Amino acid sequence: ALHLIGVMTLRMVECSASPFNAAIIACEKSGEWEKALCFLKALAQRKVGSDAISFNAAISACEKGGAWEKALQLLNVMAQSKVDFTTVSFSADISACEKVGEWDAPLQLLRVME
Repeated sequence: ALHLIGVMTLRMVECSASPFNAAIIACEKSGEWEKALCFLKALAQRKVGSDAISFNAAISACEKGGAWEKALQLLNVMAQSKVDFTTVSFSADISACEKVGEWDAPLQLLRVME
């Protein structure tokens, strides 16, 4: 998936969000949260735009990589991009915070979810 995205980008091939989402998910599974954010940014720069799958995979990648602050920032970016939050969005963010003992942010998220 990562190689395919690179080739498509170099050749300026128009595509849906699906190949980018696959790349972000691959980054999540391999623990490369920074690459996941790069693919999310590249997707946002295309006319297609990011969707909940894109953001949730990137949030999960940040959660698995211990980048809890980046995970929280992605919720703000989701809101700015007018992408609807899902249960996955909130649970991955809460999990990211839990792993580092940060409880103020998850409590605020729970209030938003109500």
